[in-house]
Amino acid sequence: MGPAWALSVAWALSRGVAALGGDGGPWRAGSPALLDAGSRARGLADALGHGKAVDCWEVRKHNSSEWCRFVQTNPDCQLEGGFLDYLNGVFCVFPARLLPLAVTLYACWLLYLFIILGVTAEKFFCPNLSAISTNLKLSHNVAGVTFLAFGNGAPDVFSAVVAFSNPRTAGLAIGAVFGAGVFVTTVVAGGIALVKPFTAASRPFLRDVIFYMVAVFLTFMVLYFGRITLGEALGYLGLYIFYVFTVVLCTWIHRRQRGDGLAPPGPWEPELLTDTEDGESLGTNSGDYGEEYRPLLPYQETSLRILAAALSPVDYRKWRRKPWYWRLFRVLKVPVELVLLLTVPVVDPDKDDLNWKRPLNCLHVVTSPLLCILTLKSGTYGLYQIQGVFPVWALVMLVGTVVAVLVFSTTSNEEPPKYHCVFAFLGFLASAMWINAAATELVNILRTLGVIFQLSNTVLGLTLLAWGNSIGDTFSDLTMARQGYPRMAFSACFGGIIFNILVGVGLGCLLQMTSSQMVVKLEPDSLLVWILAGALGLSLVFSFVAVPAQCFQLGKAYGVCLLLYYLAFLCVALLTEFKVIRLAAL
Repeated sequence: MGPAWALSVAWALSRGVAALGGDGGPWRAGSPALLDAGSRARGLADALGHGKAVDCWEVRKHNSSEWCRFVQTNPDCQLEGGFLDYLNGVFCVFPARLLPLAVTLYACWLLYLFIILGVTAEKFFCPNLSAISTNLKLSHNVAGVTFLAFGNGAPDVFSAVVAFSNPRTAGLAIGAVFGAGVFVTTVVAGGIALVKPFTAASRPFLRDVIFYMVAVFLTFMVLYFGRITLGEALGYLGLYIFYVFTVVLCTWIHRRQRGDGLAPPGPWEPELLTDTEDGESLGTNSGDYGEEYRPLLPYQETSLRILAAALSPVDYRKWRRKPWYWRLFRVLKVPVELVLLLTVPVVDPDKDDLNWKRPLNCLHVVTSPLLCILTLKSGTYGLYQIQGVFPVWALVMLVGTVVAVLVFSTTSNEEPPKYHCVFAFLGFLASAMWINAAATELVNILRTLGVIFQLSNTVLGLTLLAWGNSIGDTFSDLTMARQGYPRMAFSACFGGIIFNILVGVGLGCLLQMTSSQMVVKLEPDSLLVWILAGALGLSLVFSFVAVPAQCFQLGKAYGVCLLLYYLAFLCVALLTEFKVIRLAAL
């Protein structure tokens, strides 16, 4: 509720109490404000009558009685995709005097969307990617910079792809990609140096910073020319493939030079030992109390008990040992996890039974395809009726039920079938559809908040969207540093965001190209875009010069400089957004 309250207060202070409603105040009969409102209404009617699209931001400049008609008739106020029409809800469903309440509810829903993205990526998307990489027999280095990077960056990449799908929200993607880069390379990297001073791994650091600077330079050039062609979009993806090849080659050379028979890392430790270039290892978690509760004598559980146990999102043994705030956050995540458990299968290669739950997996054969068809294009394909009679979702459900019966009758509860790996691909697809649906709602609600507060998509991307998508990486990296692995966490800061910018921009623009339109326009909408790109490039140059100058010995002074740099950047960005800082030519 804290962020929601802050948004509401900021809105009220910035726009004034008079803007909260259309009754009284300056809107009394015969006042100049009312006459001005009438002229604006006639101008709006003329513009809409001639088919001209007025910027959706203009809605707040009109009388509150005209808000609903404005958003319903203006093409610029139409949200692309998604299940909820947030603009129509805030300007048509809620009265003008309850606008702060609508903003508060939207802010709470925004925070919950971030929870949905985090839970889906952490507990469903990443494990299935790990199972797929294991099934494909990929080396841990390749898996680390491909599948694991995709799992960690899924919310950022999907948000960028969704934002690039509409020219009006492309600024969100640019702001989020650059904003997350500045945040991670300054706040997170500086926080690691403050928590645990350390010696950085030289070669991985230089490799990642150089690749990231090249990616930022390419994006800067794309923004300068205002477009991205098919060749340039493929160049982004090609650069990431070259980065993967470089990582694998550097790993092989490093191991050949050491020649001490490094033990291969575990499934969830790709390239960590190589990047840190020392003997750090995560070890095992001693907090697993599963052995204590295992029965002494083996017995066969019924399918109903297996289903009930698999659908329980709360571990009651952990529940009793955790503090109240952990329990509160857990309660918020229970509805999300329950729905995900019902629709997304998870294959865990670390378990003896590969997480085979026969009754639940058979249910997934029905629910996962149904989820995919109902979330694709916001249910457009799922609701389509074959020959105008039989809906597609019913056909998918019927076929899924037949397959589920066949699977249930030909398998057992104790041993997974030989084709169990197929469930990893099904879980990957289902979790990806969940993330895409949540990212679509996230982009739409951020655009709605931008219209309400009259903020640009770029500033929303570099603040709310970038912070929300980076908060998980922030806590995990700082926790890793606090536990004694700062080099590992520092390497993750620069290695992970390379995937986000190259694949996010490259794939996001590539998917928007058609046979008739092979160019995507990315015209900067304000000075803020250039400040954002320049700030990211300057932070990378600073680290590229400062870290080797300190002989890769990073301490609290380096961390303080990075944090002060981010605060200065944020102040300049906000002052630019509110037109305090602007170019004379603009």
